[in-house]
Amino acid sequence: MNAPLKNIRVLIVDDSAVVRRVLTQQLALQPGIEVVGTAPHAAVAWSKIEELSPDVVTLDVEMPDMDGVSFLKVLMRERPTPVVMVSSLTKRGAEVTLDALDAGAVDFVAKPEMGVDRKLADLVPEIAEKIRIAAKAKLHRRVERKRVEQAPSLALAKTTHRVLAIGASTGGTEAIREILERLPADAPGVVVVQHMPEAFTASFAKRCDQSCAVRVSEAVDEARVLPGHVLIAPGNHHMRLVRRGGNYHVQITQDEHVNRHRPSVDVLFKSVAQHAAGNAVGIILTGMGADGAKGLLEMRLAGAHTIAQDEATCVVFGMPKEAIINGGAELVLPLPGIAERALKLFSELP
Repeated sequence: MNAPLKNIRVLIVDDSAVVRRVLTQQLALQPGIEVVGTAPHAAVAWSKIEELSPDVVTLDVEMPDMDGVSFLKVLMRERPTPVVMVSSLTKRGAEVTLDALDAGAVDFVAKPEMGVDRKLADLVPEIAEKIRIAAKAKLHRRVERKRVEQAPSLALAKTTHRVLAIGASTGGTEAIREILERLPADAPGVVVVQHMPEAFTASFAKRCDQSCAVRVSEAVDEARVLPGHVLIAPGNHHMRLVRRGGNYHVQITQDEHVNRHRPSVDVLFKSVAQHAAGNAVGIILTGMGADGAKGLLEMRLAGAHTIAQDEATCVVFGMPKEAIINGGAELVLPLPGIAERALKLFSELP
């Protein structure tokens, strides 16, 4: 007889009494989740973590004594625990949230600025889902960020007919940035889908642009895919690759969600299979669910090379696992080796 599944024990850390009350009441109604405590600031949070040993912590960005990111860094160093950040849908909220993901947070939920009690309750199913994902996530040891070694140039800038397509979800911001930082300035054009709200993708693109040899920007409709340039799908919009004469462009639309996502990795990958076929390499990275698995298979069947991130280096081995199971992944590689291998695959194309 199977033992009953244990509830996920959650500690809520937020300086707002309203947020603590709403999350405590509403998360208690979610299957498999037990709120074991709350804390209004870092000092209380630390004592509660030591006392209660929660499985997951939800953490506010803004706190009175120590900000959420500073507390997160201490937590990851002293007592690594899966964390879901709760941040605001503002430019500052986006920047701080990216800092938190860099520091080791598994995921984040963007909370409303107005009408918190009503609107936050509407977000509880999403928060609960991310708590469940975080409870299963693999925490990787955080090290001081250094500029990674770029893969050697392969003189691929002579052609605009090569496309590198990347898709990711939970844990993907850091995985994508590591790949992009390894690309030389003359790398093939890159198109990226990362599951992320629209208030965050511009900040993510800017942050990547500052640390990479390639140019990185949030995509706009009809932007050309050019060597040495990376286009990141804007949040809440699908991005498709299309061909106009001898050039690739992207189309940005707000069609229906696919696999519950917009942008969807499947939407991007399927368009790359249709319009770039054997001139493309597809990479599927860490993330929960199966978005991108079917599209990666279509890319492979169309003649593209395809790569899935391996389980050991994924935060969540969901999307890559599905792509491996369905035969979409030609290669399964650890994250640090993906960029160089992708460039070598391009060099072997006719």
